[in-house]
Amino acid sequence: MDRSNWNRRKMAQDGFGKAQYHLPGLFEFYELYKRFLPLFREHREYFFEWCEIGSIYGAPQDCLWGGGRVGFGDADPEDVAALMREFGVSARLTFSNSLLLEEHLTDRRSNALCELFERNGSAENGVIITSGLLLEYIRDRYPGFYFVSSTTKVLTEFAQLTEELNREEYRYVVPDFRLNKEFQKLNALTDVQKRKVEFLCNECCRFDCYDRKNCYENVSRKSLGEDCEDHVCVSPTAERGYRLSDAMKNPGYIGPSEVLNTYMPMGFEQFKIEGRSLGSAVVFEMLLQYMVRPEHRLKVREEIYLDSMLDLF
Repeated sequence: MDRSNWNRRKMAQDGFGKAQYHLPGLFEFYELYKRFLPLFREHREYFFEWCEIGSIYGAPQDCLWGGGRVGFGDADPEDVAALMREFGVSARLTFSNSLLLEEHLTDRRSNALCELFERNGSAENGVIITSGLLLEYIRDRYPGFYFVSSTTKVLTEFAQLTEELNREEYRYVVPDFRLNKEFQKLNALTDVQKRKVEFLCNECCRFDCYDRKNCYENVSRKSLGEDCEDHVCVSPTAERGYRLSDAMKNPGYIGPSEVLNTYMPMGFEQFKIEGRSLGSAVVFEMLLQYMVRPEHRLKVREEIYLDSMLDLF
């Protein structure tokens, strides 16, 4: 019996669930998910049986509360909400702006999104959040959401991660990707803490980057409408942009085989795939790699790429 089959049987015996993937592009890749989700429902045999879609996350373009990445999602929120409701998928609003002030809390568009998504069908929806001010505001006015502590906090010290995991207001915490391979410390977490850790799997940022927080703050300023210059990435390979092939060489990278054979046996189940600022074709390749059985990837590619209604780029 190969190791993957053994791990699946062992996890079933021990009562572990499935890997929950949190996918990018709630508003950015609506058209892709409009075709991908029916495939996932109707042809479950195409996909690894040990994984599920935990959520799809994102924010519309020009969203004042948005952060993390400069948003370009232009899908109608009503259409997005209807799609998530139809397939019972948790929608996560990415409200990770770290520079919000009291005056920003009354933003009409952001509040309207909360009203629309707070209770939207069978799946509980969430908010990915950085600002403590915004956390308290949403908890008070929209109690139907669960909360995810954003990786934009750049929690690079394990003690910081542990402290965040102990905060009751967060259902999940996304640590900085540079903590992904701290196996001895990760394995020492309690079962409750492990269930809250959500690993960022495919970050392409340089592993020793010292300017990550400034990069995120620049995005927050742009979301607030400030006239500021673009952040200049300090990586010597920044001009290449995001490439999955580069991300796979990153010391913090977590591939699907590691999800199954390393992290799940340790008791971790939450895994985030980044890619909101990329093209839909690149994100689709990520979905293929992380979720689709190798022998069925061509079938899934054909179903998606041969759909004349979908413009992948």
